[in-house]
Amino acid sequence: MGCIQSIRCKPKSFRDSIVILELNATIDSNPTSIDETSGVVLRYRTPHFRANARILVPPVAAKETWTIGWIQACNHMEFFNTYGDKGMSSWELPDLRDGKIQAISDSDGVNYPWYGNTTETCTVIGPTKKDSKFVVSMNDNFYPSVTWGVPVSDSNVPQLSSIFRDQSFTTWLVAINQATSETLVLQTIRWRMRLDIKVDPEKPLGQRAVLKEPVAQVQPQILGKNEPIPPNAMIKPNANDAQVLMWRPKTGDPVVVIPPKY
Repeated sequence: MGCIQSIRCKPKSFRDSIVILELNATIDSNPTSIDETSGVVLRYRTPHFRANARILVPPVAAKETWTIGWIQACNHMEFFNTYGDKGMSSWELPDLRDGKIQAISDSDGVNYPWYGNTTETCTVIGPTKKDSKFVVSMNDNFYPSVTWGVPVSDSNVPQLSSIFRDQSFTTWLVAINQATSETLVLQTIRWRMRLDIKVDPEKPLGQRAVLKEPVAQVQPQILGKNEPIPPNAMIKPNANDAQVLMWRPKTGDPVVVIPPKY
């Protein structure tokens, strides 16, 4: 039923009016690539996780500013580099590892809480008279370097024997009111990246590493019911600043090789 002109219609809230026209979340089908060109480190590059959403925001009546975009958090991380019978190096997020927090921000470290601030977000400044249509997109992958030699040793004799990595993330499509900080979760995605590389350090450079299962990653899950964003996913520190590289020898005490940055 239409509005009677003498009675002012209550405009729809921002939550009720915003429309996701299209949303995609995928992990590229190519396997992880391994680079053995350096005599100091092994490098690998995983396939990319990609998320993009096409958004429609009808005219905004109020004088308010909303930013819509992607927020990501790491929920779980196992990242072990084994060096034969010597021990292993391990990238760790201590608070996540110890169960003190549910998740940690995976922001770019500048534009908290957003994953990034180029293609990843868009801002709508009200009042607007027309529909606003835009696309927000993000991608993520791993491209680290792992030393051939034991990281706490001065020797660069190749002893790396395996790399194992298993990380889980939650990625949210979110709208935030810049004045009130009201936060609307529009969509929730869960994804995981797994990696297992076996290394024979006795072989010549260029022939040492072999990618084991899984060669192809499990595709992301777009959840039917949204999940709330844990507080630590919205604030400093992010995962890159909080992570610690430990050396865990087969015998003896663990050693901090690279401390956290914060």
